[in-house]
Amino acid sequence: MANAPHGGVLKDLTARDAPISNTLREESHSLPEITLTERQLCDLELIVNGGFSPLEGFMNEADYKNVVENLRLADGTLFPMPITLDVSREDIEGLAIAPGSRLTLRDPRDDEALAILTVDDLYKPDQVNEAIKVFGADDPAHPSVAYLRRRVKEYYVGGKVQVIQAPVHFDYVALRYTPTELRTHFQKLAWRRVVAFQTRNPMHRAHRELTVRAARQHRANVLIQPVVGLTKPGDVDHYTRVRVYEAIMQKYPNGMGHLALLPLAMRMAGPREAVWHAIIRKNFGATHFIVGRDHAGPGKNSEGKDFYGPYDAQDLVSKYQEELQIEMVPFQQMTYLPSTDEYQPIDEVPKGVQTLDISGTELRRRLRTGAPIPDWFSYDAVVKVLRESYPPRNKQGFVLLLTGFHNSGKDQIAKALQVSLNEQGGRSVSLLLGETVRQELSAELSYSREDRYKNLQRIGFVAAELTRAGAAVIAAPIAPHEAGREAAREIILQNGGSGANFFLIHVNTPLDYCEKTDRKGLYAKARRGEITGFSGVNDEYETPSNPQITVDTTKQSVPEIVHSILLLLEAQSLL
Repeated sequence: MANAPHGGVLKDLTARDAPISNTLREESHSLPEITLTERQLCDLELIVNGGFSPLEGFMNEADYKNVVENLRLADGTLFPMPITLDVSREDIEGLAIAPGSRLTLRDPRDDEALAILTVDDLYKPDQVNEAIKVFGADDPAHPSVAYLRRRVKEYYVGGKVQVIQAPVHFDYVALRYTPTELRTHFQKLAWRRVVAFQTRNPMHRAHRELTVRAARQHRANVLIQPVVGLTKPGDVDHYTRVRVYEAIMQKYPNGMGHLALLPLAMRMAGPREAVWHAIIRKNFGATHFIVGRDHAGPGKNSEGKDFYGPYDAQDLVSKYQEELQIEMVPFQQMTYLPSTDEYQPIDEVPKGVQTLDISGTELRRRLRTGAPIPDWFSYDAVVKVLRESYPPRNKQGFVLLLTGFHNSGKDQIAKALQVSLNEQGGRSVSLLLGETVRQELSAELSYSREDRYKNLQRIGFVAAELTRAGAAVIAAPIAPHEAGREAAREIILQNGGSGANFFLIHVNTPLDYCEKTDRKGLYAKARRGEITGFSGVNDEYETPSNPQITVDTTKQSVPEIVHSILLLLEAQSLL
């Protein structure tokens, strides 16, 4: 029998509300509406299918505060992660959001009405405290803290939802199961003990050996349940990963394993995330859950240290083991023994016995350079998929974002770079000059800080689409604000695939020189008040904090600058 859901009852809201879904759909047309973000969409899907049981909506203030402070809902139920719906003051005023009001929640992909939320309360959270308590530090090196700072609005809306329809997916439909469906599957196959394995990375032979070993030790079957919602920026895209998982499932003993996708937006919250993952897998019917070393860790903080200790996640899951009612299986680091052609837990290998390992860094190097990947490390079918999606570096796209004052020389540098890269050949080269983008993509935008931010988001989106297809993209907006430049970078890293190679070039030509040589007279117009929001005159230009290259056209010629940028690309094996 599948494990009991967290809280005792599986909150399958889609099934609950099916009899009234048509009535809800009709009502949705007359209600104020919120178009969800990608993360909110993931959260809503797991709320309505019961993956986040016992939640029935987005957290109100009482639940939110208790979760942040004590890892518990207001009623005392263990739940470590705040699940919130953020809105701005403009949203509140424009949509007349207040306790008791009803809002339609729409899918950002196709604008379909998914649910109606009845507002319980509105509250302004302490987001710094949230960062410290949930993620361990208010450090923007943590991807979720960066997300909290830059993308989450200042108010949260709490309330329960009624379901019009679940989000529709067009990819890997046969691998997408709700908790109810997966529990039915386990029951049909008489799987009484199920070990769940969480991953957001490609799987290789060591992962297969680890999960098979765990299944045999616990006389159980294996559920491979990878995350296909938001993961860490720069992760392998989910299409590639799912093809890898499909290939590796063929290597499991017949009938041992099952693959099911999880539309989760990860927070990379380490120990708290491990407890959260355990609850989710319990809701999907698993009886055992593998918790890894540094489970869901985001890497290094701003001081170059790990955000979490290697066993913090296992310790926190152990602390709540009795309440979780899902048995933790500690991840065992596996190593290859060439003498016997097998994998063994590293702590069980006798001293002096030769072992072989390939780190993630080394694997990426081999993929980048086309170096061989031995069959003892991964299966041919897996390597083939990875090589298809991640070509060698000299075939990958990249983005050069040149930022500087008007008339700093960035446009001349960008045009010269385009010529030099076209001369080299091997990939298409796209040029996104500031004025061109303004005319073609952002003609309706002003030069306010908010509209400059939107303009850079659009540049980031176009650049990501081009570089994912292997193009070299040279973008040369003024981009005066750090937040806008960072937004463009995040979009490219998140959506650029193997071409998510981003380089910020600061054209640091002094303002007085830019103004003195301005043949168009724009600086003079700005000084007379005829132009507002002009960078360097009545809008501050924020100096980039961490550019890959800083250049100055008063000290270097354009050919010298272009050559230095080409050397940067050469050092990165991109040419």
